[in-house]
Amino acid sequence: VWLHPRCSPASHSRFCAGACPGFPRTLGQAKALDGICELDLVISLNIPFETLKDRLSARWVHPASGRVYNMDFNPPHTQGVDDLTGEPLVQREDDKPEAVAARLRKYKDAAKPVIELYKSRGILHSFSGTETNKIWPYVYTLLSSRIPPILSDEEH
Repeated sequence: VWLHPRCSPASHSRFCAGACPGFPRTLGQAKALDGICELDLVISLNIPFETLKDRLSARWVHPASGRVYNMDFNPPHTQGVDDLTGEPLVQREDDKPEAVAARLRKYKDAAKPVIELYKSRGILHSFSGTETNKIWPYVYTLLSSRIPPILSDEEH
């Protein structure tokens, strides 16, 4: 979700913008967010279940450093081994296919009322696809039309 909020008076700011990927995930979180911000733009990316499951299940990590590899689009130079240390990579339990599928089903169930809420307010913009480079131009066009550019001190 991309948030384009007008912040509450308590924030001492008339306007702010920011990105909170994957937030809010529940209706409770969305209602709590209402208490501090008035959103006027929410983006939902509709990516097929199998695509998400495959991408998340291809994630492996180097435990000591936290480096993340994706076996499909950011693989290590040597299969199963960290590029910098040569130590073994591991797949976290919650990145295994069965766990990812369960996590995605749970997320879909929890997110549905959030999506409906923002849809009913007329601020939800949904984009569908499987490839970032095909979805991003549409998202960028929307954001460019709604968020003013940030000017440097010299430009003021």
